[in-house]
Amino acid sequence: MTRIIITGANGKMGRVLQSVISAREDCKIVAGVDLNNEANAPFPVYKTMDEITETADVIIDFTNPVLLDDLLSYSKKTGTPLVIATTGYDEEQKMKIKETSKSSPIFFTYNMSLGINLLANLAKKAVEILGNDFDIEIVEKHHNQKLDAPSGTALMLADAICEVTPNHMKYEYDRHSKREKRSKNEIGLHSIRGGTIVGEHDIIFAGRDEIITLSHSARSKEIFAVGAVNAAIYMKGKTAGLYDMKELID
Repeated sequence: MTRIIITGANGKMGRVLQSVISAREDCKIVAGVDLNNEANAPFPVYKTMDEITETADVIIDFTNPVLLDDLLSYSKKTGTPLVIATTGYDEEQKMKIKETSKSSPIFFTYNMSLGINLLANLAKKAVEILGNDFDIEIVEKHHNQKLDAPSGTALMLADAICEVTPNHMKYEYDRHSKREKRSKNEIGLHSIRGGTIVGEHDIIFAGRDEIITLSHSARSKEIFAVGAVNAAIYMKGKTAGLYDMKELID
């Protein structure tokens, strides 16, 4: 049985996590953390990490980048593995995660969906086959409450593509301010925000007289919760290091 602490316990993703975990027999929630710590859950909910008295095998975080320091500090102090499912981190915060993983086990990915990680692998395969003859554009769509753009997942997909491209690629976020032809060594990233779109990502390979599009559409937030719980169970008992979906899929 994997004992889990969830941060943002009373938020939207916290409630989805509760639903997913309650339907499983291999894990349970022992405590939660939320600024709104009303007692409306079948486990204690604390306002801060420092107030937690329960012992857990892993922490799942679906909150906000501003809480990263508290999470990393708690993981280092207690040795508790951490599954980071929050997005929108800047480069300095990513470096903090990497540095902390030298002494704590941390699972960090831009998207907890198995399908998205399959999409990244398919995109890499496409680049290997298509070579430099196709222009690459990534279009991501999310709900109107999302703060960061482009999405962390779009950047993850672009990074995956760059792993197998022989040329140094640059990311182009905005073309409206210049009048010039598209260069071959760029990946265009485009963001759409509207309504309640959970998350859609298209990778477009545009060649001479043909277009190939790889797509993924998330229909509910539950897929991210399921991925995070699978990651939490995987992380139980792990030693210090930085883990991601590659280890979970393999």
